[in-house]
Amino acid sequence: MQFSSYLSLRKKLLAREINCETVVRGYIERIQKNRDNNVYITVFDKGAIERARVLDKKLEEGHVPGKLFGLPMAIKDNLSVKDAPLTCASGILSQYSAVYNATAVERLLAEDAIFLGKVNMDEFAMGSSNENSSFGPVPNPYDQTRVPGGSSGGSAAAVAGDLAMVALGSDTGGSVRQPAGFCNVVGLKPTYGRISRYGLVAFGSSFDQIGVLSKNSDDAALVLGVIAGKDEADTTSSHHPVSDYAEEMDNVSVKGLKIGVPNEFFPKTLDKGVASVVNARLEELREAGAELVQITLPESDYAIAAYYILTTAEASSNLARFDGARYGYRSKDAEDLAGMYVNSRTEGFGSEVKRRIMLGTYVLSAGYYDTYYKKAQQVRRVFLNRYKEALSKVDVIAGPTSPFPPFGIGDKIDDPLEMYLADVFTVPASIAGMPALSVPAGFDGSGLPVGLQLIGDFFTEGKLLGVAREIQNAQKR
Repeated sequence: MQFSSYLSLRKKLLAREINCETVVRGYIERIQKNRDNNVYITVFDKGAIERARVLDKKLEEGHVPGKLFGLPMAIKDNLSVKDAPLTCASGILSQYSAVYNATAVERLLAEDAIFLGKVNMDEFAMGSSNENSSFGPVPNPYDQTRVPGGSSGGSAAAVAGDLAMVALGSDTGGSVRQPAGFCNVVGLKPTYGRISRYGLVAFGSSFDQIGVLSKNSDDAALVLGVIAGKDEADTTSSHHPVSDYAEEMDNVSVKGLKIGVPNEFFPKTLDKGVASVVNARLEELREAGAELVQITLPESDYAIAAYYILTTAEASSNLARFDGARYGYRSKDAEDLAGMYVNSRTEGFGSEVKRRIMLGTYVLSAGYYDTYYKKAQQVRRVFLNRYKEALSKVDVIAGPTSPFPPFGIGDKIDDPLEMYLADVFTVPASIAGMPALSVPAGFDGSGLPVGLQLIGDFFTEGKLLGVAREIQNAQKR
């Protein structure tokens, strides 16, 4: 039995037309049948069924069900779930299990969500295709020969393939939005600080954000409302009040909405199929009463360069802790302490992680810090100012999520620069720390999914979700 949304499932659960155990067993059965797709790294089959029984008993005894009662979820394997493997899809953490729950995980459990397991990803969230995993790639549910996007490819594929109703991912430069676009699901990256990062393994600390992937905006809004908010364990989490996202979504009206359409998001190199689908959705919004405003974001060409300088610098620092000494993989082939460090990291990390560590170390080194890292920080401020200025004139900014549809497995793996360009439209919002989401926009001429990205001002997640709902509803009419 499959459901289009959590709200429809919840009604049946609370009416006792179906119970949590039956729902969970259905998902576990589908997961086991699809193990060859490599979506799940760890399946909590026994634990999920036991939790479902506990929740069913809770309802029978008259206890008030949580906001997410019985919601079957997948968790990206860079989020801590106590006593469960936490691998980050890396050989260096292959034998490691988490010793505590991430704050987001704790808040979901408190509202009666059920975790089905941990899903695949690019190693340490570094990648745009899910091909950098030590567990192997995940195929796109719409075409098994193509990638699902990355680094939250497992999360997106789980939702798109009905192997979870909602999934948590992480977004550093587009790692929730880009796979959401490739897999025809909603992918939300909130404002930086909106969700606590406590329990999220760090890649780029000033960029990393936990995000939500779901089939529709309403489910994403419900989960966001549960996990958002200040956390004393994370000093970067915001005190900004958590909105009633469902109410904010209901208050969104397309009529009179000003949508900024940047010229830079529609270059001549943009895939024609992607451009056609996105423009069709924008035209539908215009016909429904929205105003399309042409805007310009002239520094967009510098986004990828600034992003990779800043995030690799942070990664080189964050990943220094994985040295074989305290936890994780330790090389057996070392004669001294220095050899243990070098060999453990050489053998435990994959090629993309090593590439980014070396690049990050280089841009922070004496003689290059001012030339690269400091300059990139200045560019980051320029991006923030440009986007703030643009969003003072329009309600949201819209454009393609990716410059091309899902590409073939292996097509770009040997060309890192070409792979990095997959994030060219998602990186700017991450640099500025603003909320953004990808909503399904339709399919190109080859039947491949296309995502439309919406970017908003700080803490306007409800508005973005409301516009996304209108886009999805328009396609159903």
